[in-house]
Amino acid sequence: MRHLIFVLLIAMSPLASADSDLKKVGEAQLKVLFWKVYNSRLFSADGSYVDGQRPVKLEIEYLRDIDADQLVQRTAAEWQSQGVTHPRQDQWLQSLSALWPDVSENDVIALQLDGDDRSSFYINGTFLGYVEDPAFGQSFIDIWLSPNTTRPELRKMLIGQR
Repeated sequence: MRHLIFVLLIAMSPLASADSDLKKVGEAQLKVLFWKVYNSRLFSADGSYVDGQRPVKLEIEYLRDIDADQLVQRTAAEWQSQGVTHPRQDQWLQSLSALWPDVSENDVIALQLDGDDRSSFYINGTFLGYVEDPAFGQSFIDIWLSPNTTRPELRKMLIGQR
């Protein structure tokens, strides 16, 4: 009976998603001057990218240690650079501060957007939490995928337009 309960709990957990059915769309590496910062990978149901499609997952594999505060500050800076504003943006940044840990070299933070526009975050495959606001997920993933991104070459590689 304990085994059955364990299997049911795993089946209902956020980790037991359709994630394993997602196919890689593209991948890219961010370098700043001579330093490699992260590798990124984008996944979708059919291995192609269409703006607004769900589910979609973005993975960032960090190639250096970075404090969570720096990640949140970088998120805010990217939104500002792209001219993105939203009335709940400060709340989003507070949610990220509460969710994200400091990352070490080779840690992977993943964002998965589901069909309900719920944003689920994971680190190294372990569930961190949700950001329930439907407007958040697209605003966040657009840091990399919007035509207004500050890294257009990275975007092209992520969405499979090498």
